[in-house]
Amino acid sequence: MAEAAVARETLFALRETIARLEGRPIPALAAAAHERLADKPATRGAGLVKPLPEQPVLATGVEDLDAAMQGGLPLDALTEIRSLGLRDAGSASGFALALAARLHAQALSADAAISPILWIGDTVATMEAGLPYAIGLRDFGLEPAAFLQASPRKLEEALWLAEAALGSAAFAVVILEVRGNPSRFGLTESRRLALRAKAAGRPLFLLRQGGEEEASSALFRFSVEPAPAPARPLPDGSVLGGSIGHPAFRLTLEKSRNPAPLSITLEWNAHDRRFAPVSDIQCPAFPGEHAAHSGADLPASADRSHRAQALGSVLAFDRQA
Repeated sequence: MAEAAVARETLFALRETIARLEGRPIPALAAAAHERLADKPATRGAGLVKPLPEQPVLATGVEDLDAAMQGGLPLDALTEIRSLGLRDAGSASGFALALAARLHAQALSADAAISPILWIGDTVATMEAGLPYAIGLRDFGLEPAAFLQASPRKLEEALWLAEAALGSAAFAVVILEVRGNPSRFGLTESRRLALRAKAAGRPLFLLRQGGEEEASSALFRFSVEPAPAPARPLPDGSVLGGSIGHPAFRLTLEKSRNPAPLSITLEWNAHDRRFAPVSDIQCPAFPGEHAAHSGADLPASADRSHRAQALGSVLAFDRQA
């Protein structure tokens, strides 16, 4: 009986911890709050009751996407961004850097100090996807002087560095890049990182290159694919034919509090540091969905039977020496 009671208390404690991380009150937390209020002397006037502070979020500026995330990305949690394959590593990395650039723009609008960005790259992933490039970062809307990059040799060192960076609260965002679904990085490790991000009040972007869906403590998970860029717009409102405009991403919000996933195509304006939705009418066909030259896959048969001819005799030949 004593062991069952201890196990029950442990389960209740875990549920309360999860509820605090997700910001949801459960009966145990609500009862404790009522008891604390009952112990305090009653005060007159509703103005004396202070509301709970809202959690800071990073809005993308796209109404549908922000509504699905209940205002935006939380700035004190773990967010996962994954690509389906290493060939899409540039799109996933670009989306993560675009979010970091928008975070810097949000700090500038609030007249706050700009904290640097820490990119922790996996050695195996960088062999395929490459390293961040200073000139490319500037063209993408980030200042290279506020960007730090680390390349630990082992995954354990990368996880330790991510925890230490979050605990220091010296970085605006920490981006941890891993390849695939390594066995040494599972639910336990992601929960530890999520708790450290929550305690430090700093965001952590888990950039999973070429990985599959798996259980994690990430509050939101995005699947990022490359999308064809529309033509470059001109000042008069027309488009320049045959040109390449802003980079575009095809996003799927795989994990959220909404039951149905959200798929949307966005383009990134590095000059204004903002996202803009791209409709299917503006966006050309995605790779693999339509042929380059539409037409019949096989020509129509003429003067031939609709039945397949019977197979002839199959002969087995001895292998030559």
